[in-house]
Amino acid sequence: MGNPSKEHVSMKLIHMSALAATLFISACTTTSITSSDLKHQEDVNKFSLLDTRGKEILVSENEPLPGWFPWTLTPNKNKTSYTLKKYQGRTVIHADADQSASGLMVPLKPKTVQGKELIWEWKALGHIAQADNSQGYTDDAPLRLMLAFDGDKSKLSLKDQMAFELAHLISGQEMPYATLMYIWSSQSHESPIISNKYTSRIKMIVVDSGVEHIGQWRKYQRNIENDYREAFQELPGKLIGVGIMTDTDNTKSLVKAIYGDIEIKRNYSK
Repeated sequence: MGNPSKEHVSMKLIHMSALAATLFISACTTTSITSSDLKHQEDVNKFSLLDTRGKEILVSENEPLPGWFPWTLTPNKNKTSYTLKKYQGRTVIHADADQSASGLMVPLKPKTVQGKELIWEWKALGHIAQADNSQGYTDDAPLRLMLAFDGDKSKLSLKDQMAFELAHLISGQEMPYATLMYIWSSQSHESPIISNKYTSRIKMIVVDSGVEHIGQWRKYQRNIENDYREAFQELPGKLIGVGIMTDTDNTKSLVKAIYGDIEIKRNYSK
């Protein structure tokens, strides 16, 4: 296929910058939710405790989940479908991506992450064979869990400051100082940490990869501070948001996945 064109790279930069900018600060301009509707939460609401009212609920701007808000990247992007439903005896989020990219997010009141652990479960129901998260133009994933952090942006490199400014121009919102993603990658990588191709302020940690565990529940417990320090080589600022995304827009493919509960808890054993 050869290398992507400069125009493609520029659009991908806009794509990822707009993602980081809109993911946790406010809803994208393509949603009817206003910034006044985005109540910053003390914590992340568990899907298992949300009432399905005896039916499947397709999450939308008109029917958001308590504490969770839908967001899209740009007006021309197809939206991934997220459905709150009963599955194997518990309430989960079922994601269905068809050449699409959008997600759900929780804006948080700023909180420190020292001594905190991120605990979650997920299940991939399919594989994106063409995806490679180390390449911007094929950066898709069946499952992503994302954390946004505050920090001193004046310390950033000129390249990152330019990316932030571009994101601000495109979305009208400020990018988080840093975005840390946990992903299910279709490919194996030498390092579990992948840097975004266009800005050093987005890092991906591969916790699952390939096809071996597709169709199985996978549970993780990660020390947020340790992961942030390893990814960014600095101490983390305050956590300001949590989000999920299943995306297949770059590879023009289809995939389904399931998100279980997401928790942020203090580890009292240390």
